[in-house]
Amino acid sequence: MKIEAITLREIQMPLVHFFETSFSRLYSRRILLVTVHSEGVEGWGESVVGEDPYYSSEWVESAWPTMTEYLIPALLGQRFESARDCAALFAKVTGHRMSKAALENALWDAEATQKQQPLWKLLGGTRTEIPCGVSIGIQDSVEQLLEKIQTELAAGYRRIKIKVKPGWDINVLERIRSRWADITLSCDANSAYTLDQVEHLRSFDQFNLLMMEQPLWDDDIFYHARLQKELRTSICLDESIVSARAAAVAIETGACRIINVKVGRVGGFTEARKIHDVCQSQKIPVWCGGMLESGIGRAHNIALSTLENFRLPGDVSASKRYWKEDIIEPEVQVSPQGTIAISEAPGTGYRIKEDLIEKLTTRKETVRASA
Repeated sequence: MKIEAITLREIQMPLVHFFETSFSRLYSRRILLVTVHSEGVEGWGESVVGEDPYYSSEWVESAWPTMTEYLIPALLGQRFESARDCAALFAKVTGHRMSKAALENALWDAEATQKQQPLWKLLGGTRTEIPCGVSIGIQDSVEQLLEKIQTELAAGYRRIKIKVKPGWDINVLERIRSRWADITLSCDANSAYTLDQVEHLRSFDQFNLLMMEQPLWDDDIFYHARLQKELRTSICLDESIVSARAAAVAIETGACRIINVKVGRVGGFTEARKIHDVCQSQKIPVWCGGMLESGIGRAHNIALSTLENFRLPGDVSASKRYWKEDIIEPEVQVSPQGTIAISEAPGTGYRIKEDLIEKLTTRKETVRASA
């Protein structure tokens, strides 16, 4: 598989409904897409960087030059037996995992297409359908949140996750549990709390949550280990898990009982599979987190979620929850039973709507290998 050219583009897509976390509210997404051109085959990837450096130090305006000036030149003209081989070429660049993931995952897509094999099988997946949950952001009122939960439950989703922060937590969970005592419920703090709030965090135990996701600092494992000893509720680590090594440390120290794997956050499919394997060996379940991806990134999340140890419903939900029109077809659909059926077609199993992508594109650059 020889890399002849790579196209980087930015598209802008308005969200159907705003999405708010503990640190920001979004009404639309600036999305970076990459296309790898290799011997008549194209592979597509998506960088999950944000519009601002809030969730991560990476963001749109840092990712673009990192890719065009460092990562893309490292790939051009190279010949790969397997997409996983590209990771070593990126090692010289510190961090920038979301940029690396966009390119590596595009290579995996190209390899699967070239081999006429489903991407999920190339990754080693075994599931022919995956269970789905939803992530619901902070709303303008508790009533608005309850309406959204009712809508998602009626759609069949198997796990409801809400965003929390100080002032939008205990009272909200009380209202949810008073209406739905038995639904599978979790919460995500996006690092909104500190260890001196342990008494407050203990009060989450009363709600029988599947997990509390990343309550403390985004770069911390040590203090999460201390907090987990104080809680009955299982801690799930997200932002702290940037590699298989970080996952191993978190498990060994008892910092969590569940791990969220976001393929963009960890640098691509190769590292995501290593994290999966580490967790599986230690009997720690994993699930696939979402980053408001377009259909391209969503299709990659679906493929990853077919690996055996993705035992909990992930944030891999239907396209229509986020986009009036997605950039793939068929759009991602969730059954009334809360599952997504996995396609046997080569690559991701979804076709790229290139005409729509062109209409949404705000900037574009193609870099070619020198003759």
